[in-house]
Amino acid sequence: MKKLFTLLVVFALCGSKYVQGQSLTDKTVARQILNDRNLDSIQRNALQLLKGFSAGTSYNEVWIRDFNTFIRGSLKVRDKQTVKDVLLLFFKIQGDDGNIVDGLVDTSKAHGGYAYRYSKLLPTWAAHKNTVETDQESSLVQAVKKYIDVTGDASILTEVIDGKTVMRRMEDAMQYILTDRWSARYQLVKGATTIDWGDVQPEAGWGVAINKQTKWSIDIYDNAMFAIALRDLAEMKPAGYTFQKNWQDIAAKLKKQVRAHLWSSANNKYIPHLYLNGSPFSGSFDEKAILYTGGTICAIMAGFNTPAEIKQILRQFRAAAAKEKYATIGITVYPPYPLSQFPNMKPYLYQNAGDWTWFGGRIAEALKPYGLLTDAYRDLKPMLARAIENKGFYEWYDVQTGKPKGSGDFRGEAGVLYDAIDILKLWAKQVLKEG
Repeated sequence: MKKLFTLLVVFALCGSKYVQGQSLTDKTVARQILNDRNLDSIQRNALQLLKGFSAGTSYNEVWIRDFNTFIRGSLKVRDKQTVKDVLLLFFKIQGDDGNIVDGLVDTSKAHGGYAYRYSKLLPTWAAHKNTVETDQESSLVQAVKKYIDVTGDASILTEVIDGKTVMRRMEDAMQYILTDRWSARYQLVKGATTIDWGDVQPEAGWGVAINKQTKWSIDIYDNAMFAIALRDLAEMKPAGYTFQKNWQDIAAKLKKQVRAHLWSSANNKYIPHLYLNGSPFSGSFDEKAILYTGGTICAIMAGFNTPAEIKQILRQFRAAAAKEKYATIGITVYPPYPLSQFPNMKPYLYQNAGDWTWFGGRIAEALKPYGLLTDAYRDLKPMLARAIENKGFYEWYDVQTGKPKGSGDFRGEAGVLYDAIDILKLWAKQVLKEG
């Protein structure tokens, strides 16, 4: 199996249209996709898993950043009212300032060491917010958009919760980011310093909560997620509804600022962080040499990059993956942060250069608008192979051993692969139909 995995990675590194000197047309790849029975098997297994809502076997919580990535699959196996009710839980415990929690858990299982929040509207639930993150609000808005896209049920927008409609509450969530997580200087979203899309600070200690050691910074992931949420918000606007702000204008300015401050045209990549109150890393450490993959994929999904830039990004992703025996383009960052710089997470552990299909698998959705599904299939192949090899879905993978790590039955991976395969199949059918 190791040889197969290595071959698949080599396959992924062989340029956009050529493998071993032979041109691969879209038709050829389309036939491969439709004849790949492993894709059917992965989707069947994913749907079995997506009957539940917690993140995985290691988690009791329903996390909004996870649920946002498997809600489409959930709607295939659960009735829409049940899925809708889960979404509404997050609005029922929304903060007065508009903030959205990370996770919700049955009160009997609220023993995770978090500062729990309770609501009179949810007497049997406890909630908590990882305050180093700035993606909860954006994730919820995106999840509502996916719910409507799949079901056609826009009535969720006019649901009234404690005197406010869901539509207004989503605006409140976006306003929270502008009020509490906004850099006036750069006109960009800010958050605590973490690894790419991660939720742990570098300093030793309880890494998921803002504290006196927190170094505030701006990164591509938070801003890409916000941009996608603003786009979704505008597309969901009901007839006759008046926005509190011109969100489309804010989104346009956000893209301009991202391009000005986060994108390095000289290196065809996003810088890891733009610091607001000093860096947590030593002056001798060259953080800009690190490649961020997950946030970059989200940036492509947000429409921040040109087709030419995307091809350069893919080349860098593949080059990084080639440097580790079992890596895919889902490797969180490369190279990893040294332990001396990031005491809270060893190199190659978890978000510090662990390999996450949960993010790498989004490459299909990212490349779809650009017609690069041949590339997407190539980059997804190693991820699909290990889902088959390991007979399930895991939180992350060790790029040095190839072993699955973290939570089993990880619904984030299952949901992302389910969606990616759907995108590939629909594209393949269209390619062959057009002849």
